Order: sequence, then C-alpha cells, then structure tokens
Amino acid sequence: MKLHLKRQAMGDAVVVAVEGELDLFTAPFLRDEVRDAIKQDGARLVLDLQQLSFMDSSGLSVLIEAWRLATGEGGGVSLAAPQAPVARILRTTGLDRRIKVYADVDSAVGEI
Repeated sequence: MKLHLKRQAMGDAVVVAVEGELDLFTAPFLRDEVRDAIKQDGARLVLDLQQLSFMDSSGLSVLIEAWRLATGEGGGVSLAAPQAPVARILRTTGLDRRIKVYADVDSAVGEI
C-alpha cells in the first residue's frame, strides 16, 4: 500500500495524518478512515497532509465526502500543511475555498 494513515485525538478534534500517495487505489482506505473517525470520534476532523506527496481526483472526492459528512453532523473539516503539489491541486480546483487550509495541525485544530 502506498498510503499510511494515523488517527489521534487533539483537544475535541480528531486528526488523521495522511502519508504517501492518494489515488484511485488508496482513496478507499482514507474514505473508510474518515467515516470511522467521524462516527467514533466526532465530526471535527483535521486531515494532516504534510506527508501526502500526491493526490488525484479520487483523493479530492474523499476530501469532499469528508466535508459533507462532517458538516452534516454539525462539525467541519480542515486541511493542514499540504505540500506544494497538493496545495496547487486544492487551489486549482477551488476546494481550498470550501475547506479551510492551514499551515500546520495546531492552527487547524485551533480553528475548527
């Protein structure tokens, strides 16, 4: 698998660190993790993208689904520390206007 996920609680938010490549083959793993995190730990979700090196449209789809699930439960999603290639995709698609992007996890947790 080209994707590693780690979930941890920080305050009243849950942080999922995403490491590796998020594509057609690995997106289902993040989708399942996001669903479980929201169901088990609450709807305040931060996705730590610092170690995410690649993301395609399948990954964007998971981010949109995470946002819909979390906001539907009265929470929200924030993205933290995306690398330049991932940040460029977020800007190009306009997703960074729907889901807030922060420089680091602490900032994202503090604002969600």
